[in-house]
Amino acid sequence: MTAQDTKLGDTDDKIFVGKGDEQAWLTLALANRHGLVTGATGTGKTVSLQVMAEGFARAGVPVFAADIKGDLSGISEVGEAKDFIVKRASEMGLTFEPDQFSTVFWDVFGEQGHPVRATITEMGPLLLARMLDLNDVQEGVLNVAFRVADDNGLALIDMKDLRALLDAIVPDSGKRGPDDGDDPLAPIRKAAQGFGNVTKATVGTIQRQLLVLENQGGTKFFGEPALTLKDFMKTDRDGRGMVNILVADKLMQSPRLYATFLLWMLSELFEELPEAGDPPKPKLVFFFDEAHLLFNDAPKALMDKIEQVVRLIRSKGVGVYFVTQNPIDVPDRVLGQMGNRVQHALRAFTPRDQKAVAAAAQTFRPNPKLDTAKVIMELGKGEALVSFLEGNGTPAMVERVMIRPPSARIGPITPEERKAIMDASPVKGKYDTAIDAESAYEILQKRIARTTAPADGQAGGSGGGILGQIGSIVGTIFGTNTGRNRLTMGQRVVRDVTRTVTDKVVGGVVADLGKSVGGQLGGSVGRALVRGALGGLLRR
Repeated sequence: MTAQDTKLGDTDDKIFVGKGDEQAWLTLALANRHGLVTGATGTGKTVSLQVMAEGFARAGVPVFAADIKGDLSGISEVGEAKDFIVKRASEMGLTFEPDQFSTVFWDVFGEQGHPVRATITEMGPLLLARMLDLNDVQEGVLNVAFRVADDNGLALIDMKDLRALLDAIVPDSGKRGPDDGDDPLAPIRKAAQGFGNVTKATVGTIQRQLLVLENQGGTKFFGEPALTLKDFMKTDRDGRGMVNILVADKLMQSPRLYATFLLWMLSELFEELPEAGDPPKPKLVFFFDEAHLLFNDAPKALMDKIEQVVRLIRSKGVGVYFVTQNPIDVPDRVLGQMGNRVQHALRAFTPRDQKAVAAAAQTFRPNPKLDTAKVIMELGKGEALVSFLEGNGTPAMVERVMIRPPSARIGPITPEERKAIMDASPVKGKYDTAIDAESAYEILQKRIARTTAPADGQAGGSGGGILGQIGSIVGTIFGTNTGRNRLTMGQRVVRDVTRTVTDKVVGGVVADLGKSVGGQLGGSVGRALVRGALGGLLRR
């Protein structure tokens, strides 16, 4: 090894990962060819992930990683020269130098990191249907709802927008009397029926699935300000890549939300980033822990899109690394895109385990010196079989190596340390306060108000002072002072949802004024909305 190689660090174009009979180097120019880190629980996958994340950050490559157990958070703090770390480094001929890396914590629930939000529009019907576990008919109705929203300038930002829109496209089966007036939602209902049969029962099923999602925390995920992906792709003042950690311990209790969010983020990166060809190093590296959740019960249409995105996002300069227990968790057509492999120990106690060992061994380029299938079951903690892509893009022969120790802390940080990092975060204040912009929910309310206001205004009179008049107007707008028998189904739903607004008259009026001005997606009229690769929308 050269003097540069013997220092606990990396060269300008490679990341030093481990050492056995041969050294294991991950070439930065080939790092966007994706990778796979596998192994049984407790075999050292998280340490391997941290070693690679540190190497990318040193090279100026931003990193995004999901932290399932909280162990990866230690990358933000200076490593400790513990005896076993120093010993391993010494045995590998390395000099241990403690280090730490600039880190931003993210949390869908906004508890242990900055809130992560996406809008309903950006998520799109395909991923949303996956998240809601809808069948083909229900997914079709959801697609109708999105099309109607597009055609009518109804921005879908949060859950209440989608609920209001679904209520609006339900056919009005009630008979209208001569005093009932026109149905303000009739054009929307007619437009929806023009795309196919939309039934009350199907919409009701979707609404119930939305409730399940809300109970799992979906209400916090959908909204504004929506995440700007360029905030993931930053370097610190020293030119090192920022390490973005998604706190996922609680999110893992909602595995469908977790998988769909990460898949949405991949899709957004694919859609937004320009072609980069084969850059000397990736623009971003994405570590997807518990990757099997992405593929569990995924319909064929979604699997096709996943394969497409994984295959093509390489040309955008993004490397995707799946982390999971068994290689067979990843479908063959996706597994074939994973050029860089780190395989920790597997245990073959069941027929499925034996199949996993055989499959793992067959995916490596054979080494005459190793019985790969046998070695996989003999690996100790911190050991791995490694095969990275070589200069011509072909996999190197598999080698048994000891993974080098990370230079940052191994293990979780304290709540106090996390708070200090968040207080100094470069995105502090940008996402921490939710914004409720004018969108489909408010627009549909106003359509109903224009129909009900004249008649109810005459009945309300002018008594009660200025606050009484404002209360009467607001009550009319939201249907809270209108007789139940005179409301259509859509009006009743809106009235029930917003009845409490009249208790906050002044605040409601001010908020309405603010909504007319604010919002990233507030008015989508005049925008060209282009459906994205995984059902999301591109804003041109």
